[in-house]
Amino acid sequence: MTSAGNKGQSIEEKQYLLRFNADTKSHLTVMDADVCLTSCPDKICTIFCPAEVYKWEDIRMHVGYEGCHECGSCRIGCPHQNIKWEYPKGGHGIVFRLG
Repeated sequence: MTSAGNKGQSIEEKQYLLRFNADTKSHLTVMDADVCLTSCPDKICTIFCPAEVYKWEDIRMHVGYEGCHECGSCRIGCPHQNIKWEYPKGGHGIVFRLG
């Protein structure tokens, strides 16, 4: 499929071109869970992450690193610099398929 053939696709159709080879260990770390609980009322990471990796449930942040798009927005978007972002170890992470 050419790039012209990709026009008009939904985000779901475009994401179908992505594959994930998740490691057993997360490459994303919330460094201090208490910061999320006490200092971040808006839980902004649950909003800006395009892959919806961060989910707030009750009193805990859940990190679904397996679906991370590796865009790096969390390392710059957290107002408390409370997320440690690293590339997944070699051979793991997102795999882009071109049409």
